[in-house]
Amino acid sequence: MKLTLICVGKLSLDFIRVGAAEYAQRVQRYTTLELIEIKEEKGGGKKAPRQHIRSAEEARIAAKIPAGAYVIALDEAGKQHNSEQFARLLERHMIEGTGCLCLIVAGAYGFSATFKQGCDMVLSLSQMTMTHQMARMFLLEQIYRGFTIVRNEPYHNR
Repeated sequence: MKLTLICVGKLSLDFIRVGAAEYAQRVQRYTTLELIEIKEEKGGGKKAPRQHIRSAEEARIAAKIPAGAYVIALDEAGKQHNSEQFARLLERHMIEGTGCLCLIVAGAYGFSATFKQGCDMVLSLSQMTMTHQMARMFLLEQIYRGFTIVRNEPYHNR
């Protein structure tokens, strides 16, 4: 199973960039990981219409989703899993032979309801609001943790 991670924006803070790179490298021990960064839409200041920004970013994202992928959008209102439940989700897709699992981290204004409805699943890392840059790093860590749980490796303390 291949993992594709589509994220809006570049990582601008060094500690997040280093952490995300570390976990991306660890994930690649278990599967192929493709990381696609989508350009953040600039709206011309704080009064830019959120819907315009969201729509432009969603169009760029949609163009990068691999054909036939199982698509998971990350959103604070999505379904929450603990780490072991998330590991079972990864394991299920590996067993079922999912060709590509595509996880998407939106920009500052999230996803529209229409975009989320078009995804196979909407997943929440937390009900707390976090930057999309931090969400990327946390997601990569949870993917790595999930693979270690599936393989019964000692990273996750049960």
